[in-house]
Amino acid sequence: MNAPTFTLPNATGEDISLADYRGKKVILYFYPKDSTPGCTTEACDFRDATDAFAAENTVILGISADSQKRHQNFISKYELPFQLLSDVDHTVCEQYGVWQLKKNYGKEYYGIVRSTFLVDEAGELIQEWRSVKVKDHVTEALNYVKSLD
Repeated sequence: MNAPTFTLPNATGEDISLADYRGKKVILYFYPKDSTPGCTTEACDFRDATDAFAAENTVILGISADSQKRHQNFISKYELPFQLLSDVDHTVCEQYGVWQLKKNYGKEYYGIVRSTFLVDEAGELIQEWRSVKVKDHVTEALNYVKSLD
């Protein structure tokens, strides 16, 4: 299945398209909010594995509904070496089915359900991890990418 295509701004306002990465595998990870405990842990885990993913011809793109300014601060604070994209109107989140009704402490609201997708070199969606738990997720995704060779 073809991965839904998109173009979103990065932290500095530059438009980034999924199509820009044809010829490489792409880890697309959707996360709820910059600088929250789980999202920080996940971002730092991806940061620490960036070179290992690169060795497998794989780039990492993080997507949330946060503003470009929040992304700039998050990238700077944690020295994140990959692009964070702003989907403030959650169009791409909806395309990937991660914008969902959530419940927390009895309140219902819409937000991003933490999920990761793997897109191959030709733009095909080849793996999905939905409702991700942060612990060990990056290792699991990296092992899956390595298993493709």
